[in-house]
Amino acid sequence: MTVHVAKLEQRKQPGELRSARWFAPDDLRGFGHRSRLLQMGYSPSDWVDKPVIAILNTWSDTNPCHGHFKTRVADVKRGVLQAGGFPIELPALSVSETFLKPTSMLYRNMLAMDAEEMIRAHPVDGVILMGGCDKSTPALLMGATSAGLPAIFVPAGPMLRGNWQGKELGSGSDAWKYWDERRAGNISVADWSEMEGGIARSAGHCMTLGTASTMTAIAESIGMSLSGSSSIPATDSAHIRMCAEAGRRIVGMVWEDLVPSRIQTRKAFENAVTVAMAMGCSTNAIIHLIAQARRAGADISLDDFDAASRRTPVLANIRPSGERYLMEDFYFAGGLRGLMSRLVDQLHLDCLTVDGATLGQVITGARVYNDDVIRPRDNPVYAEGALAVLRGNLAPDGCVIKPSACDKRFLRHTGPALVFDSYPEMKAVIDRDDLDVTPDHVLILRNAGPLGGPGMPEWGMLPIPRKLVRQGVRDMMRISDARMSGTSYGACILHVAPESYIGGPLALVRTGDLICVDVAARSIRLEISDEEMAARRQAWQPPARHYERGYGWIYSRHVQQANEGCDFDFLRAQFGANPPEPAIF
Repeated sequence: MTVHVAKLEQRKQPGELRSARWFAPDDLRGFGHRSRLLQMGYSPSDWVDKPVIAILNTWSDTNPCHGHFKTRVADVKRGVLQAGGFPIELPALSVSETFLKPTSMLYRNMLAMDAEEMIRAHPVDGVILMGGCDKSTPALLMGATSAGLPAIFVPAGPMLRGNWQGKELGSGSDAWKYWDERRAGNISVADWSEMEGGIARSAGHCMTLGTASTMTAIAESIGMSLSGSSSIPATDSAHIRMCAEAGRRIVGMVWEDLVPSRIQTRKAFENAVTVAMAMGCSTNAIIHLIAQARRAGADISLDDFDAASRRTPVLANIRPSGERYLMEDFYFAGGLRGLMSRLVDQLHLDCLTVDGATLGQVITGARVYNDDVIRPRDNPVYAEGALAVLRGNLAPDGCVIKPSACDKRFLRHTGPALVFDSYPEMKAVIDRDDLDVTPDHVLILRNAGPLGGPGMPEWGMLPIPRKLVRQGVRDMMRISDARMSGTSYGACILHVAPESYIGGPLALVRTGDLICVDVAARSIRLEISDEEMAARRQAWQPPARHYERGYGWIYSRHVQQANEGCDFDFLRAQFGANPPEPAIF
């Protein structure tokens, strides 16, 4: 990894440090704060005239993506100390993609609130954000953006390649692939058990280009991570060096007063949208990036993604959009700096980054070392961007498909609907041999959106009915108001808005109705008359709420729809001014 760090003009003096409000005054409260630091074994030389750097660490025993953070935090601290800062580790909510139910997405906003309040309430001048597992990246950045202090995001990095019987496995993508082979009777129980031990071989997030790698790339492309940091493998020694460099750099950012608002402009988010398209990004990128941008006061919408998709080809040949490679290959082929070097005419190169330099400066000299991993523009993986936004009477506020990762025959398709009102209902019948379904059917799952899920679970890649799997079918059209894993693939139309749980048109579809999809025309339509649609809407009855207390109660009353980023309405930048600095008394 080559880190390009510049030094901006010093804007802040020691007496102006935010932490000095806690530790400098010669009064009773200052006495109490200093004495408690002394109680922990620190001395005045640790904190006097030094920036206090919070390290928000999302490590936990149930988060394998962040398993190495238990030791990496020491590397971050080392860097902070080397640069003359005072590091303090603050544990933050660990939003594990694997183990949290019903879905980690339900808790993204909780982590964002946790991060914002931990930063605001403590005597800190800057913050390192340690994340990488899918929801942790947007959540930490959302919280830090709202808190407004200098911040650097430290990505967890992808795990090592999987391996099974001489084949390279990609987490998620190959799990779905081989599960269908097992359902078809082509994979034995013994083979499946052997694969379990080979598909995830180290700490780190998914090494396919799923949501985790998508979001860490976005963090770097908007300028909130060190240049070149997002794709370093989690267990590579370069990752240790990057953590220490982030610790050193955040101290400089405090003196420079390089806060997120100076970095996260609308232009920076437009860069992120372009990079996401060229990466072959996860569909989840749309929801998270809209939420992040709106926290920063930049009104990014579905239209920005679709416009970028029309002009930006997929260049990263990484599964699931790509044919072969994994994130480790991407890193050694030149990483994100190499990819961006092939997009310079589409990027705002004057955007500032946490490196203290512009985007143009940090990608100067970047090279691509393997033209099959990071394709040139005249030989793309897919001619347009990874995602497309469809609209029509079934999704008036939009829905999303990943055409780069589906069978091309479904880019224009008409078929009869087979409707499921819940995931358990679908699961109970999908493997029945007498299920009345053909490869042309359109599987529909509803009541799986932000409110209906609850939390918009990753149920959108509905399993192919087993009777069809045994016939060799490996893709079919599926539509839902759910999300799907970024490691998933197939002709899946997701994020239908407004969702069915609140009476969106998806709630009105009946089995046998014809659904027409045309990706080139960006259209999706339920083939019934307006009069029939109105009659069905009149007869529709809203379901009962999921929650009547606690966090779920807050969530169910304030979460926004998918096209708005699923943030809480009261946390968006337009809701009102941030609270004043905490009173020290």
